This record gives sequence, structure tokens and C-alpha cells, in this order.
Amino acid sequence: MSSETLLQLVQSSPEFSSLYDGLRRGFAEQMVYGVTGSLKSALLAALRERTGRPALVITATIQQAELFRADLETWLPGQDVVLFPPMEYLPFEVVAHSPEVISQRLAVLERLARGENLVVVAPAAALYRCLTPHEVFRRSLLTLAPGQAIGRDELVARLTRQGYERVDMVESKGHVAVRGEIVDFFPLASEYPLRVAFWGDEIDEIRRFDPATQRTVERVESVTVGPAREFILPEGGVEQAIARIRRELTEAVARLRRIQAREAESRAEAEAAEPAAGEEAGAGRSGRGRRRRKDAPRLPLDAVDAAQKLEERVEGHLAKLEEQIYFPGLEQYATFFYDQLETLIDYFPERPLILVDEPARIRDASVEAEGREADRQAAMMERGHLLPGQLGLYLNFQALLQRCRQGSALYFSALGRGIPGIRPANEVGLSVTAVQEFHGQWPLFEEELKRWKKQGYRIVILVGTEDRQRRIRELLQEADVESGAGAPGSPVAVPLPGAVWVGVGTVDSGFLWPGQRLVVVTDREIQGRQRRRRRGVVQTAAAASSRHAARISSYQDLQVGDYVVHATHGIGRYLGVRSETILGVTRDYLVIQYEGSDQLKIPTEQVNQIQKYIGAEGHEPKLNRLGGGEWAKVKSRVKESIREMAAELLRLAALRETLPGTAFPPDTPWQREFEDAFPYEETPDQLKAIAEIKADMEKPRPMDRLLLGDVGYGKTEVALRAAFKAATAGKQVAILVPTTILAQQHYATCKSRFEGFPINVAVLNRFKSPKEQAEILRGLADGTIDIVIGTHRLLSDDVKFKDLGLLIVDEEQRFGVAHKERIKQLRASVDVLTLSATPIPRTLHMAMVGLRDMSIITTPPEDRYPVETFVAEYDDALVQDAIGRELARGGQVFYVHNRIQTLDEVAARLHRLVPEARIAVAHGQMPEDRLEKIVLDFMDGEYDVLVATTIIENGIDMPQVNTIIVEDADHLGLSQLYQLRGRVGRSNRLAYAYFLYRRDKVLTEASEKRLKAIKDFTELGSGFKIAMRDLEIRGAGNLLGPEQHGFIVSVGFDLYCQLLEEAVRELKGEPAPEPEMQPNIELHVDAFISDQYVPDARQKIDAYKRIIAVRTLEDVEDVADELFDRFGSLPDPVKNLLDIARLRVHCSRLGITSISQMRDRVTVKFLPSAARAVPLDRLAMLGRRPEFRGRIELPRSRSATSFVVKVGGLDPRSLLRTLLLLMEQLSAEVAQTAAR
Repeated sequence: MSSETLLQLVQSSPEFSSLYDGLRRGFAEQMVYGVTGSLKSALLAALRERTGRPALVITATIQQAELFRADLETWLPGQDVVLFPPMEYLPFEVVAHSPEVISQRLAVLERLARGENLVVVAPAAALYRCLTPHEVFRRSLLTLAPGQAIGRDELVARLTRQGYERVDMVESKGHVAVRGEIVDFFPLASEYPLRVAFWGDEIDEIRRFDPATQRTVERVESVTVGPAREFILPEGGVEQAIARIRRELTEAVARLRRIQAREAESRAEAEAAEPAAGEEAGAGRSGRGRRRRKDAPRLPLDAVDAAQKLEERVEGHLAKLEEQIYFPGLEQYATFFYDQLETLIDYFPERPLILVDEPARIRDASVEAEGREADRQAAMMERGHLLPGQLGLYLNFQALLQRCRQGSALYFSALGRGIPGIRPANEVGLSVTAVQEFHGQWPLFEEELKRWKKQGYRIVILVGTEDRQRRIRELLQEADVESGAGAPGSPVAVPLPGAVWVGVGTVDSGFLWPGQRLVVVTDREIQGRQRRRRRGVVQTAAAASSRHAARISSYQDLQVGDYVVHATHGIGRYLGVRSETILGVTRDYLVIQYEGSDQLKIPTEQVNQIQKYIGAEGHEPKLNRLGGGEWAKVKSRVKESIREMAAELLRLAALRETLPGTAFPPDTPWQREFEDAFPYEETPDQLKAIAEIKADMEKPRPMDRLLLGDVGYGKTEVALRAAFKAATAGKQVAILVPTTILAQQHYATCKSRFEGFPINVAVLNRFKSPKEQAEILRGLADGTIDIVIGTHRLLSDDVKFKDLGLLIVDEEQRFGVAHKERIKQLRASVDVLTLSATPIPRTLHMAMVGLRDMSIITTPPEDRYPVETFVAEYDDALVQDAIGRELARGGQVFYVHNRIQTLDEVAARLHRLVPEARIAVAHGQMPEDRLEKIVLDFMDGEYDVLVATTIIENGIDMPQVNTIIVEDADHLGLSQLYQLRGRVGRSNRLAYAYFLYRRDKVLTEASEKRLKAIKDFTELGSGFKIAMRDLEIRGAGNLLGPEQHGFIVSVGFDLYCQLLEEAVRELKGEPAPEPEMQPNIELHVDAFISDQYVPDARQKIDAYKRIIAVRTLEDVEDVADELFDRFGSLPDPVKNLLDIARLRVHCSRLGITSISQMRDRVTVKFLPSAARAVPLDRLAMLGRRPEFRGRIELPRSRSATSFVVKVGGLDPRSLLRTLLLLMEQLSAEVAQTAAR
């Protein structure tokens, strides 16, 4: 084997030498013709390695940019290759915008501004938008270190000026929170948020913390942080910019008013000239509507007040600018602040290598986009959304070429197409061809491989994973072909002529280079698809941690007004935490409102007795009456029902163990080959689910497993592996789905995945002719069909299987009662795998262990781009713009309007706004066959826009739909919005979601809260958690049935899970856990958390819960550390609270039931059994020690269960320290006695 790397071989070529010589001679432009496949990226990598210069790759699309980045990561292991994605900017009032894309862009700009030597890959669309001058951006970077002189308020002011948003608790990027002398903030370019602790006007300490737990992850010595927005206000000159904007505003308003006056005049003349006959006039208007000239300006539907709207909007922005307050859309005014804006190229620390991939393709796309942008800007101006001075924010293609000459431009083209404006000083021609595709036909590949060997080619095979590498080497060995191998992450090596090397790396496509006798082959050519590692556009450890936490943890943030459940008193409304001082002692109490004017005050040490009420979204429960018997009756009814359900499930589980079933054989080599062909790396949850299902199938009893996971989380692939296992063991498989559309989709997926294997797949539904149906039924009866996919038609009596071994049921809850009964009959004899797209909470999963076999997929796939989410006021121009953009890139649009009565009106309005769009309407009250036809036609591209109610929430996969617009989003629940947003972004394209609410509408308090939550939801904050929680409750209803869903609603979800767990334990005959003793401690000390220390009520409740939950002294130290970490030095009342928690731990160990103070005497009471373990003579000895002398008063009777501690003259802190010392020494004495 040669020790030469592929890049070294590339560098030895004459073509490379010519390009490198051109760089040394300072050529601004060079052209490379005839280059194809991943040799483009290899050439750039070789130049980068030789010169050490930073590099920029410009591609035509984001997809090509991603592929190029993956190539470069393979050629340049260990080097920084980053993606700079395009950003959507809207000239509208956007309340919120998801942060993923801007985070990634800012991370790149920040690293370049710091002078890092990077390789950046960007689609051309990401470079057309101008940026803040790089010197201004560089000066905005803030370096912080312990000991630095900067005040807390100065830091907060600087962060808010740079676009950070003040919140109570930092959970999302771009947030900043202040608590006492601590400032938390989350830089957009950082993996973790930062916590800065101050000592006066100096930084004391800087720590990174986990946003999910709010706990410190590590301390840092120094950190440089950047702004939260790309546009930065200059340090001076804001007043001049405001004056310029105001001048332009005055002129623009005057111009719009003149246009409006002319429009009004024209309308009046047209109305006066209209014929009298109504029908004729109507026909004329309709005809004019259809034949509107393409070049006629598209007038706004609200043109009358365009001038007024513009004036109000811009004046509102100017008011914020005068205060130097950031607002969404500020970057639209960039041209007023800076005479010379810059591009990404200006940010590079030295002259970069700039590879322009297929410049002709970029130019063609750019020219088309420039025309669209010009039309769009003209329409925006006409509507009063833009000022003329805002038009200089974008470059055109020729201007981009001009900027490229600032570096060393290398134009790579497969064909020799010349481009106006490019004048290369050097042209290099290559003779390189693409490798043919073998579509999984290994014998064909083997034959070609041997031919290459004979011709003396060096053969490099690159595959995506180590498993695939092992498999390829096994196949080569079987073909008597020796091969070398490289470890993942090592440089790609080249073997000697006529030899083969197999490496792990993701490159887009292979190439054959006769000049260097080199052939590179990838899995794309061998298999027909490339097995890629899943990766997200933005994915950090903190993001993964918080996303996972949001998905499975119980969302318990209590807010004033929330419904709560008290185990004894029932459902009430939480009114907040109130401090009360009784007999000079201050404590906090949770106040709960019950029916009427009844209120219950719960001491914070009993906070665990209440749970946040979680039922169905939008459902408001009835408040219970304090002291009434109604709550006890409800609880009793629920308990009985749960017991019956659990008993039935346990009976069925026991019955399944006794039934005969098919024990499928272990995996075959075919199974491995089939699984290797999956083009992505499986998520950990997928692998676990696959292992669990296969283990069930290999047992001799019938499987009945439930597979849960959100839409698009990879359930289908898991099910197909089970289907393949059954089919290759000679058994038939039936896949049952609720709709014809889903049947078609599953059929297409099966055909694609089973290609190349001798498995016969059919689909049975009512779109099949009687003759086709009869043929399929014969195939099922005689066994020639291995896998059948169908709707409830599969459950008909005339469907007979020769040997059915596996039934896969998709979304069982969507079938009717009769169909469910038939499924139940099949369950008894065959293996059944049920799929469900609604997740369930972990608490329910744990409660049901032993009742149902469940596999849960909670890891989302990471190969998709994030959905850019906007929350904004409804605006015709915004809708027109969003639809127009999607149509221009060949995509489709969902438009959600949730009122059936006005759907047609909405469709007509959209037709007026976007006449070129083909629009269809769909809703759930249509006849089923008509609805299916519309949706199938939409999927086939017959329509561009589907105007629909929320029926599109349900799991149809439409990867070509990448824009969704939701009208009146404030009327929908968060979980609905979450699912609607999930309908787009299901391909490798950027997707957009617009949540709109009515302009100038006076929002109710509930709607306002919902909008705030939607805004939060776009940033994966608490709104996201609420959405997930509600979806999980819905999932619980699907799993347990409608009756149990009703019971969940009546007692709240958490109490329901608790009752279910108790019922299962009882039915299994397991002993109930001993109830924990809760020592009662009443001392005359202030023990509470003040509003000054923890201002946010939700965080305060959380702190109390953490303190109440402690079980060991280590737990108390952990909580103390956390409070210090998050809120700073502990005030005395919080120290007292923690000391009381320490006392509680000792009391539990010693069997002490209460410690209560009356004036200067503290009485300590034991359980009778515990009192015998505490020798009185030991107490007497303790009483003689100096620290307790004269303070311990022993009882006269040896059988007494209490003693007294005299605390006269002690202040609260000394009192607690004395009691703690006594308990510690008493524990030690008891331990010694027990040892003897």
C-alpha cells in the first residue's frame, strides 16, 4: 500500500501545478473546465492545504453547499469547514423569528471577525444580501474575563443594544436575564449560555450553564461574545440616519397620496362609465379580473391607507431608534446608517481562495431571482412597505463577481461555457468523467473493478459508515480482491496502481481521472444511494440536551392563573406565592382559589402535594368546593376504571404468553444488506426499537408491540425492517393504514426500499379496478404476494392469506370500532406492530411497564434544515410575497384557514393576490373520495396552493411543500401549530412557516398570552414544551382510549399516572412503598425565598420543590450550590430554609416526627419505636458538653418519646446551628450504639 494521500496525488498533477502557479502570480480569476464529481472539492482542498489560505466556496443552491461541505470535511479531516446559509428577510412587522439560521450565520461572521482561518461554503443567495461593515462588527465583539472592570448595568445595556432580549430566565439564544449581581445571556454563536457573576463593578466569575437544568457546566477564564443580530447600530451618526429616514418618509408618503388620489379618480370615472345592466357589468368585471395584464402593477387591496400605514410604521421604528432600542426589521434601514455596506467576502482576514461552482448555473438562477426581486421591491414600494433608500441592500450577479476578484477567484465548470464579465488570466482543462452507477448490482461493479485494476488505476472506495466499510471489504474478499482500509477521520489515502483502498467518508460522487490513473467510487455509484451521517444545520450539545429535556420531561412551570390539583382537595386555581408574617415569623404560602370565595394557603414545604393540572388543550376544568365530597367521588370513579383497564391489559399480556406464535429466525446476510442500504445513520432510538422488535419476533409467542414517535422520526424504516425479516422468513406481511393516500405513500416507500430483493409488494385500495383487486386477492391466497399495503379493505372477509406472519397497523386510533374488532381477532395469532405518530409522556410510559410492550422514538432526525418560523400581523403583501417566493422555486404551499364557511372566500382572495397560482380547497366535511382526489392531485403537482382547515395536521408526507401560512394563528392551540409547522421542512430544502394574526385587532388577554407563547415556541422555549405536553396528552388518549382520556381530563394527567402506577402495582401483587415520614418543623425563624433574591415566581416555586425533594445531606448541598450558582450569595432566610431541610434529613434518619418551638423551648418528638433506639444516658452525656450545657432537658420517664432543648438567648441562625449540631451528634451516638 502507498503512504500517499489523495490530496498529495492531486497536487502532483499538471493541472494543479498550473492553478497553483496562477495563485502565486496573483491572478484574480482562473477558469477550470471539464471538472466533475467530487474532484472539484478535492482540488480546492489540495490548494487550501498547499497555500494555507482561508477559502470560500459559492454554490448555486443550499443543497449543493451542504454536499460540498461534506466533501471538504472528508478531504480535510480536522479542519474547520462551515456552512453560511441564506437568511430570509421580510420587510414586514415580524413579532418573532426562529433563531437557528441567524445563529449559524453569526457564528461564521464572529469567527471570521476574530481572524480565524476558515473554509466557508455558501449558496450564492447567502452572499447577495449586504452586511454591516466588518470593522464595525469586529468592534462589537465583547471579550469578558474575571477581574475585568465592567459594571452589571453596563454589560446589560451593551447586550440589549446589540439585540439581546430581556427575559426572566434564559432558555433560548439571544436572551439575557438579570438576578441580583448575576447576568445570564445566551450568545447566538455559542453552544451554551453564559453566567457572569459580579463583585461590585468587576466581573467575579464567568460560567457556562445548561439551559435545560440551569446548572453550571464549566467555568471559563475568558470568552469573546458577539451580537445577537447581524445588523449593528453605529456608535455615532444615528441622529443623521434618523433625519435621512424622515426625509425619505415625507417624500414617500406624499408620492403614495398622489397615487391614491389618481386611483380614486380613475375608479370614480370607471364606475360612472359602467353599463346599467347588472349581468353585463358583472361579466365584464369578471373578465377583467382574469385578463389582468402581466406587466400591470399589482395594486394593494388596502391601497387607500398605504400612506398612513407607512407613516405609522416608520414613525414607530424611528421612536425606537431614538432610544437606540433594537426591533425586528431594523436591518432594513442599514443603507441609511452606512454609506458602504459589505459582503461576506470582506469579513475574511486575508485574501481568500474563492471557488465559484458552476458560475453559469449561478448566473441563470441569479438573473431570474433579480427580476423577481425587482418586481417584489416595486410592489413593496407601491404598498408603502419600503422606502426608496432601502433598495440598496442587495448585490446583483455582476456585483458579486466584482467582489470575488477581491480574493483569488477560481471558476469550476463541467462544460466550457464562457460567461460575460469573467476574464480569466489562466484556463485549465481537465479530462475527468463521472463513474457509472451500478444500482446495487454487485457483480457488475466487481467486473468493472477488475477492469480498472488491470488498467493500473488506483481505486479508492468511500462509504459513509464503518459497518458499510466492513461489508464492502467482505464482499471484495469474496471476490478475491485484496483491499487496504483507513480509519474514520483519517486522511483519504491512495493505494499503489492496480490496488484498492476502502475509507470512511462522505463525498457526493465519484470520478475517473485517466491523467492520474485514479478512480474514486462512492456508495452513490455502488448502491444507487449514499449512506449519510445524519446532521443538522445547527446542532449543539446544549440544543440537543434542552430539546430532549423538552420532549420527555414533565412541564411543571406554575404561573398565576394556572389550574392545579391537590391530592386531597381537588382542582383549584393557583393565585401565586404570598409572604405572611405570623407572630413575627415570615413564611411563604401558595394560595389556591377553590369554588366560590374559598382559598387554601399551603405552606411551601407542602408544595409537592399540588400538581399543575394538565388536561386537554383548551379545556377549562370545573373548580372543586373545599370540604365537599365531590372530589373524593371523582377520584374513586377514576381509580375503579383504571383498575379495570389495567386488569384487562394484564390479562391479555398473560394470555399472549400462552399462545403459540411464529419464532422468526435470527437475521440473515440479506437482512444486513437490506439494512445497509438505508441512506442515513440510524438514531439511537431507532436502533433500540429495531432490537426490541426483532427480539419479540424471535420469541415463540405472538408479538404485540406499540411503536411511538413523531411524524418523520423514522418509524416507517423500523417497520420495514420488521416486514423484511418476516418476508424473507417465508411469511406474509399486511400493512394496514387509515387512508388511501397513506397506502399509496407506504407503497412507494416499500417499492423503493425493497428494490433489488425478491419481495413482491402490492397495494389494495378502492382505486384498484375489480380485475386488479381479484388478482391481488389471488396472490395473497397463493402466497405469490409477500407484502400487501391497504386500507380497511384488507379487513374484508374475502381477503385470505396463505401464511400471514406479521400485521403492521399505522395509527390504529383512526379506525372504526368494527375494524378495531377485526384487528383484535388477528392479534391473537400473528405478530402485530402498531405505529402511532403522537408521542406519550415518559411518566405514562413508566406507569405502563408490564401492561404493554412499547418502543419510543424521541430522537428527531438531524438531516433536515430548520423551519424558519415567523410570527407577524396579517398583510396581503406578506402573503403574496411568501406564496410567490415558494412558487418561484418550484415548490408548493399549505394555506391554513380554520373556518370551513369562509374557505372559498380565502381561496378567491389568494387568487386575486397571486393569479398565476393554481389553488385547491380541502376540508374534513367533503366526501371522502373527493377529498382524497384533491390531496392526491396536489401531491402530483396539479395545484400550487392547498387552502385547507387543520386536517393537514395528519401524517401525509409531502416533501415538495415547503411553505405553510397559518391565518388567525392566535386562535389555534400550540400543539396544533407545532404539528402544522411539522408539515413542512421534510426534505433537504429550507422551509418557511408564517403564523399570522389579524392586523389592528384588539387581542384578548388569552390571545396575547398565546401569541407570546407562539413567539417563545419559535425559539424552543416554554411554548414548545407546552405544545409537546399537549401532544403527549393527546397521545395518551389515543393509547388508552376515549374513556380514559375523559378520566385524564377529570383529575389531571399527573394524578392519573400516579393512580395507574398504584393500580398496576396492586394487581401484580407488589407491596406498596412505605409512605415517607414527613417531619413537621415549626421554629421561630424566617425561612423563605424573597422576591429580591428570586424575582420570577416560576423559578421560586421550582426552588421550593427542589428543597422539599431533598432526601440526603448531599442533596441539600447540591440545592445550595445550585441556588448560589443561579442567584448568587444566599440571604439568611434562604440559609435558614436549607438548614431546616438539613434538620428534616436528620429527623427522618432518627425517627423524629416533629421539632416545635414554644417561646424559648424546642420540643423534639420521636416515633415510639425510634425513641427506644435513642439512649437517654447518651442524651445526658451530650447535655454535659460545653456547646449544649444547660440546654437539654430530659424526661423523667424512661419510656418518654420526647425531650426539650432550651434556646433562650440564641438568635435564629445560632438556634438552627445548635439544633443541627445536636442532631449530627445524636446520629453519631445512635450509629455507635447500633454497631455495638
